[in-house]
Order: sequence, then C-alpha cells, then structure tokens
Amino acid sequence: MQSLPLVGILLTTLSFFLFSLQDASVKWLVATLPVCQVLFIRSVTIVAICAAIGRGPALRRASGSPVLWPMLWRTLLLLAAWLSYYTAARDLGLAQLTTLYYAAPIVVTVLAMPVLGETVPPSRWIAVLTGFVGVLVACDVFGQGLAVSWPVYLALQAAVFWGIATILLRKTALEEGTLVQMLISSALLMVFTGLALPFLWQPMSLSELALIVGTGVLAGVGQYALFEGMRRAEVSLLAPFEYSSLIWGFLLGFLIWHEVPSANVFVGAGLIIGAGVLVIGAERSARRAVQS
Repeated sequence: MQSLPLVGILLTTLSFFLFSLQDASVKWLVATLPVCQVLFIRSVTIVAICAAIGRGPALRRASGSPVLWPMLWRTLLLLAAWLSYYTAARDLGLAQLTTLYYAAPIVVTVLAMPVLGETVPPSRWIAVLTGFVGVLVACDVFGQGLAVSWPVYLALQAAVFWGIATILLRKTALEEGTLVQMLISSALLMVFTGLALPFLWQPMSLSELALIVGTGVLAGVGQYALFEGMRRAEVSLLAPFEYSSLIWGFLLGFLIWHEVPSANVFVGAGLIIGAGVLVIGAERSARRAVQS
C-alpha cells in the first residue's frame, strides 16, 4: 500500500477524539457499573458490527488469520494496561495520572527504531518531547509535584504496555485487513472480560445499556480510524498526535462536568498543537524534497 502519512495523521487524530468521547462515557458509567461489564458490552457491540459488515468471509478469515497470535498478545497487553491504569486511578489525581500515561508516545518512538526498523528524524523527536512538555504544563505537574510510589509505577507500567501494544498494532496493520483486526481484537477482549462477569455483573437500566452500546459504536469507529491510520503512516510519525486526546479531554470535561481549565492548560495545549504542526510541516517538506 502506498504510504499516505497525512491521511494517516488525520485518521489517527480522529480516532483519539472518538476515544476521548469513549473515555468520557466510560467515566460516567463506571461510577455505578464494573469496568469489565462495560468493556464486555462494548466489545460485543463492536463484534456484532464487524460480523454484520464482514459476514462469513470476515469470520472465516479471522479464525485463521496470520495475526491471530500477535493480536492475542496485544489484547493481553491492553488488558494489563487498563488494569494498571484504573488501579492507579484510585490513588492518583487526574493530572498526575494523565501525565504518566502520556509517556506512551515516547515509548512508541523509542521502540519504533529497533522493532519496526523505522528511521526517526530529529523533527519527530522534538515533536514528541514538545508534546510531552505540553502535557506536563497542562497538568501542572511542576506545581503539584510527583512523588515515586506504587500507583506512579502502575501508571508508568500502563504507558509502557500501551506503547508496546501500539507497536504490535503497526506490525499487524501491515499484514491484515482492518475489519478482521477489529473482529479479532474485540472478540478476544469479549472473552477475557466475560470470564469475570459471573462474579461482577450488576443490574443496569435501559439508558445505561444504550449508553454502553453507543460507546461501543464510538469505539468501533475510533478503532477503524486508528487501524487505518497505522496502515498509512509510521508510528513514530503518529506518536505526537496521541497528545491531542488531552485537549479533547479538557474540552469534554468543560462541556460535560463544567470543569474550567486554568491558564496552564491553554499553554500546554498550545505546545501540543505546536508539536503536531511541527510534524505535519516537516513531513510535507520531506515529501516536497523527494518529489523535486
């Protein structure tokens, strides 16, 4: 497939916006429902959509796909990341939690070289580090401080697991179709979370069920955009754009929970946006140099 990095950037940015909407819905839901229950119904929704679209050929392809084992490991990594993240969330403030978790793009950039053989130019390193500084400023870590503790370790562990899972996604994206990958990933997550349901299931209202199904639809579209973005661009190029979800998170927090961002949020958001503009500008310059 011809590389279309700018299309990959747009798709990836869209996916992080949709995942931010998903996170807002999940935050609302887990106040009264177990995380595994929400993830299970979300996964069932995505599997149903993929099966309805792909039908028999997609199901047969998924059962014998060459990326089945890598997808299994990726799903386990994602589960470990979520468990670490939500466990750390009990003791860490949102600012600290978010900052630590956003070490993931740095992990992705570092691993892209030895694992995927990508060449990471200085502009990408500058962008990913600038974006991370933006997260530090937006979350006011310099003012609040950050002590080393078990929850801090768990949040960093979640970032590492997510970074490795992203690298695996890039590898499988080049070997298998997006619909089949989504089917495999969500089916595996449905099985793993379903194992805990007999012990955790709680009754829910029709409105809660509708919200979870809607969350599954959002997550499904977000997954499709992310997988397609990974097929079109290198992960080291896309890594800085993961920070855009922080901006969406603050915006949704204001719209839904009326959380008013402080001045440092706008400064940090400016740095994050600047990192994205740097990547896009450097990529376009490189393409013009190749064409000339």
